[in-house]
Amino acid sequence: MNKTLLLIMCDFMLLNLLALTRWEKAEPSHTQLETAAPRSATNVPAINADMVELMRVSLEDEKATRAQLAAQLSSTQGSLSEREKNLTALQQQKGQLESTLSATQASTRELEQRYTASASEAAMSKEQLARLQRELEERRAEAERQKAELARMERQNTEARQRIENLNVAVRVAEQEKTLIAQNLTEAKQQVEVERLERIKVQEQTTQLTQGVGQLAEKSGELSLEIRGNRPINTNVIFSEFLANRVATKLTARRPGLFSETVKDKEAQTVLVSDGNRVYALMHLSDTPFTLSESPTDYAQVTGRLTRGSFNAPVIELQFLRLDPRVVLAPVDPSLAALMGAKIYQLAKEPFKFPNAVLVRADDGRYGETPFRIDASNSSYVKLDNRIVTRLFGEIAPKRGDLLFSKTGDIIGLMVNDDYCAVLGNFAAAYSMKTGDNPEPRTSVILSDVFTRWQRLPSKLQ
Repeated sequence: MNKTLLLIMCDFMLLNLLALTRWEKAEPSHTQLETAAPRSATNVPAINADMVELMRVSLEDEKATRAQLAAQLSSTQGSLSEREKNLTALQQQKGQLESTLSATQASTRELEQRYTASASEAAMSKEQLARLQRELEERRAEAERQKAELARMERQNTEARQRIENLNVAVRVAEQEKTLIAQNLTEAKQQVEVERLERIKVQEQTTQLTQGVGQLAEKSGELSLEIRGNRPINTNVIFSEFLANRVATKLTARRPGLFSETVKDKEAQTVLVSDGNRVYALMHLSDTPFTLSESPTDYAQVTGRLTRGSFNAPVIELQFLRLDPRVVLAPVDPSLAALMGAKIYQLAKEPFKFPNAVLVRADDGRYGETPFRIDASNSSYVKLDNRIVTRLFGEIAPKRGDLLFSKTGDIIGLMVNDDYCAVLGNFAAAYSMKTGDNPEPRTSVILSDVFTRWQRLPSKLQ
């Protein structure tokens, strides 16, 4: 018998037993006990008789209850047997259903396999059909192409036959012309000989004329150069030419610091100059990250770029001139200078030919004509007018880093301080420093030499 069913039966019998028991007959009430308590000992037999009667009645009720429970138990056992039979039948039906389900699933899988195979066959058939259609279209196109090619070849054949007929006619005509040419050839030879003699005479005359023209051109070129060298150019023209050809410089120096890296950037405007051999970008020391006021320091990296419009070129070297320690040049490769498209200024061959010069300030775009004088104690410098009166009347006063142009448009030099301009003529370098990481020579060595040579200059030139 199933354990669950047995537990259900036991619970059911216990509930029936509890429900059918008459507890009010089996237990005396509190009032009866309280009433019987003060009775005397003489009433004890009467009480015992009542108790016996009460127990008899309880036994009879218990028997009746047990009989009723036995009947209910029999009925319950019959119900349980019937349920077991139903359960067995249900289990048999479940087994049959499971068998049927297994068969159905197997049939379904078989049908799925058949469906997949049929679908694959259908797809393959569609692909084969599409391939056949493509092949058919390609063959049709090829047939059309061959048909057109055949028609074209027929046309070419017809045209070739026509050309052959035309050539035959041309050959006959050419034979006739050949006879005429042979007749005229003798006359032509006679005319050629006459023309050759005449050409020899003309060439002799042309040689004489060419020599005369060459001599005249040489004299004309010399005359043009002399006129140009003696004719001053308008100050506005010189400045507009500077604006059109100026080049931007940017130099950066880096060195490690106590807490963070120290970076110095310096930007300026300048021009390209040439000594006849190489091309340079002209700068003042103040246009670089280096100064005379700081103690000589070793920088870990020095880099720079020259920019004009959309073109820029790296600065690969810096040269500190012997002429003056504050004049710095950056060599530029001639091919890069040509690509940059800026005018390359030549050094003035006669810087002292005119009493005035054109002063151009690159940083604020001011310019003007100013007189200058030769320094009798040092021919490498000229002194410019820097009086207060000049400033009061609104004329440009010279400033360190300004460019000085001659009246012919060539460059004279660079203002090394507010009074004196270094006249460029010799580009010999005291030091040449390669830019990049760990520049050589060390910047401390170069700056020490620059500071020493600057201190040795006369106080007016410092």
